[in-house]
Amino acid sequence: MKTRSIYFLALTAILMWSTAGTAFKLALRGITFVQLLFIASTTAWIALGFVVIIRHQTRLLWKDLPSNLARSVFGGLMNPFLYYLVLLKAYSILPAQIAQPLNYTWPVILVLLSALLLKQRLHRIDLPAILISFFGVIIISTQGQNPLNHPINEPIGVLLAVGSSIIWAYFWIHNIRDHRPEIIKLTLNFFFGSLLTGLLLLIIPDSRISWSWHLLPAIYVGLTEMAIAFVCWLTALQHSTSHARISNLVFISPFLALFFIHLILGESIYWTTPVGLIFIVGGILMQQLFHSKQTLNV
Repeated sequence: MKTRSIYFLALTAILMWSTAGTAFKLALRGITFVQLLFIASTTAWIALGFVVIIRHQTRLLWKDLPSNLARSVFGGLMNPFLYYLVLLKAYSILPAQIAQPLNYTWPVILVLLSALLLKQRLHRIDLPAILISFFGVIIISTQGQNPLNHPINEPIGVLLAVGSSIIWAYFWIHNIRDHRPEIIKLTLNFFFGSLLTGLLLLIIPDSRISWSWHLLPAIYVGLTEMAIAFVCWLTALQHSTSHARISNLVFISPFLALFFIHLILGESIYWTTPVGLIFIVGGILMQQLFHSKQTLNV
């Protein structure tokens, strides 16, 4: 695959992820966060299923199913079920410009969880980088106020947004232990995740989904953010000769998202949001640059 095509796929995924926060808020204006998750996750596994069929990989869905069933159910429980329930609840509480960047703390949380669960050694750069990123969380959470003398606004929403990153980081660790093709894992995860969400809707009173235009952004989320974006991203990584160069492009997404949030949702962007986001991304990049240099020196 040509380099131009690889970057086109990667940037397409980034563009889709950049619009997700805006679509979340548009959908949440008319449906609940549980209904949003059910519609989006159902759309996602159907879309991913078509990709599997087109690629003639359907047999992989059933391959070693008895031994892989528990992995897929647990994967669906973590992502999309728990991850998006927590994240979408955060979006229902916070402005999109706050919830969206706080969710990008997962790489630094991944480092901590890897040290705890995988017994990986923390390097001298990790703790300062983590502190820098979480200082960015504090700045963003003050919503335009002086972070030195103003308490965190909507602490429950902030905890949920950061908590979703913990769930994602744990899911990431679980996922790397599963050596099946990513598209197969994603399809089955979203299938079981939609089943779990459907069961939750049956338990919640008055949760019947009625047609309204708010279903359209929910379908959009499932089709793009949860399905097509991942297919484009994984294809780009598969054909790239430099995973680090492609992976670092993802940090365009939270800054680009602020543009859509302001343009479409009409949110006035607090000065603390881009400043805090710079700290979060800066801490993550510090870690990545250090670890890439360590790898080159080995």
